[in-house]
Amino acid sequence: MLAISTISVAHPLRLSLCEVEYVPKKQLLTVNLKLFLTDVNEAITFDPYSKELAFCEPNEADNANTLLMKYVNQFFYVKANNKKISLKIKSKKLSGEGENTALWIYFELEQHDPLKSLEIKNAVFTDLFFDQNNIVYVHAKGESKSLMFTKKTPVHQLRF
Repeated sequence: MLAISTISVAHPLRLSLCEVEYVPKKQLLTVNLKLFLTDVNEAITFDPYSKELAFCEPNEADNANTLLMKYVNQFFYVKANNKKISLKIKSKKLSGEGENTALWIYFELEQHDPLKSLEIKNAVFTDLFFDQNNIVYVHAKGESKSLMFTKKTPVHQLRF
């Protein structure tokens, strides 16, 4: 009897998720960005398992948000009606465990003018991983769309 054993090595999922929602009654544009913590650490400290920044922990580094936003602003933006929006962290949290720990970053932006167009760039981690995919869900004016961003297609535009 011949026994064949297969060893499979799990390939890490290279994915980020983002949700952009326009809330006209509150004149707000909300952005929720979900990033795997190991990827965030690798992008900023070059060590996926670094505890140096300790996001959302009691001992979070004083410069954690500054370094995080320096990276995010380099690879992610939202333009509403052709105006680039300045991203400021409203809150953040961790979810999951181990390799699956995710860092959620919440942004809330005032949008006084009616939304006519959105341009979104999401190239996070494409500088690190050739197979990175970034999915963005957009909810605006009664429509919902899902967009796939890759190294080759880092920007999408929507008109309403």
